[in-house]
Amino acid sequence: MSMFCYQCQETIGNKGCTINGACGKKGDVANLQDLLIHAIKGMLIFRHSADLKTREKYRETCNELDKFVVEKLFSTITNTNFNRKYFVDSIKEAIKMREMGKAKIKEMGITDVKFADHDAANFTITDENIDAKAEKVGVLRTENEDIRSLRELITYGVKGIAAYADHAMRLGKEAKEIVMFMEKALLATLDDSLTVDELVDIVLETGKYAVETMAVLDAANTETYGHPEITEVNIGVRQNPAILISGHDLKDMEELLEQTEGTGVDIYTHGEMLPANYYPAFKKYDHFVGNYGNAWWKQTEEFEKFNGAILLTTNCLVPPKASYKDRVFTTNNVRFDKVKHIPDPKKGEKKDFSKIIEMAKKLPAPTEIENGSIIGGFAHHQVLQLADKVVDAVKTGAIKKFVVMAGCDGRHKTREYYTDFAKALPKNTVILTAGCAKYRYNKLDLGDIGGIPRVLDAGQCNDSYSLALIALKLKEVFELEDINDLPIVYNIAWYEQKAVTVLLALLYLGVKNIHLGPTLPAFLSPNVAKVLVKNFDIGGISNVKDDMQDMIG
Repeated sequence: MSMFCYQCQETIGNKGCTINGACGKKGDVANLQDLLIHAIKGMLIFRHSADLKTREKYRETCNELDKFVVEKLFSTITNTNFNRKYFVDSIKEAIKMREMGKAKIKEMGITDVKFADHDAANFTITDENIDAKAEKVGVLRTENEDIRSLRELITYGVKGIAAYADHAMRLGKEAKEIVMFMEKALLATLDDSLTVDELVDIVLETGKYAVETMAVLDAANTETYGHPEITEVNIGVRQNPAILISGHDLKDMEELLEQTEGTGVDIYTHGEMLPANYYPAFKKYDHFVGNYGNAWWKQTEEFEKFNGAILLTTNCLVPPKASYKDRVFTTNNVRFDKVKHIPDPKKGEKKDFSKIIEMAKKLPAPTEIENGSIIGGFAHHQVLQLADKVVDAVKTGAIKKFVVMAGCDGRHKTREYYTDFAKALPKNTVILTAGCAKYRYNKLDLGDIGGIPRVLDAGQCNDSYSLALIALKLKEVFELEDINDLPIVYNIAWYEQKAVTVLLALLYLGVKNIHLGPTLPAFLSPNVAKVLVKNFDIGGISNVKDDMQDMIG
């Protein structure tokens, strides 16, 4: 095999991609991503050791190192970065930082550095041997299947935390303690002395920090742009030239809207950027038209029909087709070969979107693919304002169950299950959703219950924190001891590593009986899967009829 990767749900045969990734990344890039993570761990060996001695002083001066760790981990998430040069350069930079850390340790007189003799702390590369080295540090280097499974579960959880932390840091929020945990967790994957039980403890701690990170991101978004409001979002088009913005980064959304105001260029959201329509700060822009299209995997068809310029701000990039590739721009951690990239600005400045704006002005208006509107904006602040109405509906029996159908969408035909499940739900059930999984049912006419829509969209996968807060508030209102006594069931679809982070957050909060599909993760060994089933009653999905009976009764 030329590579091995099983971090996403669509990995080949639910076992692992071994030649090229199902996501589209080439084998050499997959290996370089593994080597980058290996290099980051080597860097952290020395950084973490210094920090233990001089924690407060050291943390005051390492913001750039925090940023480096967070951004580089984010770049390895599925469908984010396909660019070989980016990873070669990042590996070299991590090694350079590692050597600087070594020098600092020596200067401080610290000699008892754990893992100082580890390969991650000492390997070197050249342009000629980098691929050979990258092939040797992948997932399969850990021979014990259960240890490997837990190490990867921790790593993927940390990658998701990095994604959430990255967005928060771009909005000026500190994430020092979060990055400290990320360091600790990644270094734990080097420690051969840790037992399965000790690694399980770190998995749950990853869930704890997932909750904390999502809380920080929620605060960053709402303090900057206001609390999401119930909003009717246009899904039709106008006849002006336009830019389609996809991904998750609201800072890019803000600056793009500012810079396109008065230019004659309209802005549409796509995929996970749909919830930007719910924020009060963005509603003042008349050229912010609405949402175009559906989930990330349909972009090869929808980007072609959009006709205008396209901006990818975070993960969810599908390798672009030649027919529209010249209209695509990437930014932040997103890269693809021969696709134009908009770099980060200098400190204190704003990102320069002039090139994509000038291109957009010369292109035709979008082709309409649908019309009408969809409703969303049911994040925790908005739902809690409706708490009395919701509670009354539960007490009177108008609402029998809430069904959390959050998470990710994907290409496989098996995901039609989620549309069929939503259609089959009794009319006294309400769907709570976040993430692009909602595109399987958010355009269905499922009606409402006493004015409460039967699909309550809390936002991006980044906003899954809202679903946890809503559940905790309902637990308080109904004076329950256990969150699992609520009339809530969980039927969650996953695709990539941020969904793993959300799952670990739910486990940390004590949520049990989660159904996860369309398949259980390939990186869960049979024994680790048994532990999760035993401790948390995690299960898969089967068919709509049987699962409806099991979950709804």
